[in-house]
Amino acid sequence: MSKKPEAGQPLLASLVQAGNSQTRAEAINDFIYMVKDISNAYLLQTGDGDLLVNTGFMDNAERNKALLAAHRSGPLRRIVLTQAHADHYGGVPALREPDTQLLAERRFVETWNHFDQLGPYLGRRSRKLWAGTIQRSGNPPPPPRVIPDVTVDGRLEFTQGQRRFTLISTPGGESLCSLVVWLPDERIVFTGNLFGPVFLAMPNLVTLRGDKPRLVENYLRSLDTVRALGAELLITGHGEPIRGADTIRAALDKMHAAVSHVRDAVIAAMNAGHDVHRLMRELQLPPELQIGEFHGKVSWAARSIWEELSGWFHYDSTTSLYGEPRSSVHADLLELAGAEALVQRARQKLDARQPLQALHLTDIVLGVQPAQAAALSVKRDALQALLEAGGGTNLSETMWLKSEIAASEAALAAARS
Repeated sequence: MSKKPEAGQPLLASLVQAGNSQTRAEAINDFIYMVKDISNAYLLQTGDGDLLVNTGFMDNAERNKALLAAHRSGPLRRIVLTQAHADHYGGVPALREPDTQLLAERRFVETWNHFDQLGPYLGRRSRKLWAGTIQRSGNPPPPPRVIPDVTVDGRLEFTQGQRRFTLISTPGGESLCSLVVWLPDERIVFTGNLFGPVFLAMPNLVTLRGDKPRLVENYLRSLDTVRALGAELLITGHGEPIRGADTIRAALDKMHAAVSHVRDAVIAAMNAGHDVHRLMRELQLPPELQIGEFHGKVSWAARSIWEELSGWFHYDSTTSLYGEPRSSVHADLLELAGAEALVQRARQKLDARQPLQALHLTDIVLGVQPAQAAALSVKRDALQALLEAGGGTNLSETMWLKSEIAASEAALAAARS
């Protein structure tokens, strides 16, 4: 069995680390077995060989294969991939057998190409957010190039052994190539990360790492597709399955209502003449619609939907049209106000519990004098205040702040030496 999550870390971090010391596959029922990985892999026995839903990450492929070996009932007939993120398909080369058929949504290769083309850029950004959570040894292998044998456009039905399967395109979740696996007779659905890496949580429509944006109406439509199935067992990409038709329906209803509330609030704010920054600061879900903010956040969803509906130009500054950042006048501001005065005001803002305003001021100083010790000290303390206020709930926010704190401390140590 896998070890218990470590105390004090974000829930998502606990989920992706849950399989670190797993010594055997876990039985979900009498024919489904789970191996926990950064994203889980599931073996299904069918009466005519086996079927895999996802394979886990490339680093752990041989381990996953070994853990599932005790439950193999025959040849591996099919591997179904729920999305083109490496933690879902990375183990394909190790687990696939000569006659195994590989199935994925029709946009799988397009998504794979997106990550391949932007590999260096997205890799740098991912390491900043994930390096402290996903421990990789040595020189890990790159994501394998995976070409499906069969692609799904809409729905695909097949029977394997004693079991009927329906594969359904749901391009509104964590990936534009999301696919769910439905077993109509057993009323079991595998959703992968359609609803994000943590169930019953706000989706991350545009990730901090960078990805093709997911559109809110497509997310809601995909959620409706799953809701209409009436599943009695819902199996996600991470964590434990959700059991019971009523429990599943209530959770899906709540997520749909919560995301719809954010969408409607964005539209209302736009029509009322408010700006996106005000909305991000003020928008909250009503108590009855509160869901987790482990990967996405309400404020991030609000901005994502705003820019989906309105575009990148916010009618806030002419300079936004010409690619001239405000930082281009930081040297002028520093010359006029002086570093000491700006840092002093930043400290005052921080003391008044306004860490974001403090960071605006230290950014001016450090943009011109990156080794200014007093500004680095205020920046570090402001970041620490944001980390404490966040409570370590959202993994991307937490890891960003921790990496920025570490960078500030390193720069401060260098400045003082």
